[in-house]
Amino acid sequence: MMKLDEIKQGLSSWLDSVAEGWQHLRQSASSALTGFRPGQHTNLPTRSDVDDAFYLPSIGWSMLGGDVFEDDQRVIVRVEVPGMDKNELDVQVQGDALVVRGEKRFEREDTEGRYRILQCAYGDFRRVVPLPTAVLSDQAKAIYKNGVLRVELPKVQVDKPRKVRVEVTDA
Repeated sequence: MMKLDEIKQGLSSWLDSVAEGWQHLRQSASSALTGFRPGQHTNLPTRSDVDDAFYLPSIGWSMLGGDVFEDDQRVIVRVEVPGMDKNELDVQVQGDALVVRGEKRFEREDTEGRYRILQCAYGDFRRVVPLPTAVLSDQAKAIYKNGVLRVELPKVQVDKPRKVRVEVTDA
């Protein structure tokens, strides 16, 4: 009977761990899950050119992870966008969000053969990163290096409230 209780406890612990991990992933990374749709220049292979049973040329998803850092003067957003050319990225501030758009293109191999697995996402995408505060969008600067887009956005400086002493007098 002891073995069965140990197995039950182990299974229960494992299920709790999986549930906790899934909850964490859903809360922290759900906005990073980005849909890709074939675009004008995506150049994807046809379904018959790929042996991967899960390959669907019309649907692709990928995690475009990001970080948002804030200090007194600025907000810095980093978004992982591998396999892109900087000239093919469209970066805009729209309201209270940074919007990154582009089209990740498929590059065919030069030799004859078949694709056995095709797991990378290709096509048009749009990644929206909420900004924690108002920024001066016309002063934003962006750098794309090693597959990471870094956008620095100066904050709108709000005057700090000043203290004014009000004297209290007798009526």
